[in-house]
Amino acid sequence: MDGRQLYRVSDAMRLLSMSRTVIYEQLRAGRLRSVKQGRTRLIPAAAIADYIALLEQEARTI
Repeated sequence: MDGRQLYRVSDAMRLLSMSRTVIYEQLRAGRLRSVKQGRTRLIPAAAIADYIALLEQEARTI
């Protein structure tokens, strides 16, 4: 990541190599956290790191 604290969905899509649909599915499922600033949905850098850790943990349990 590049040191920013908040990422737009389009930025998170690039960082996680996921489609917009998958990002929003993960948000709805509560697996990826976000905040809203006005009408803009932003994903905290910590939430992206937590999501990556979750994926790694799930990969180890398979």
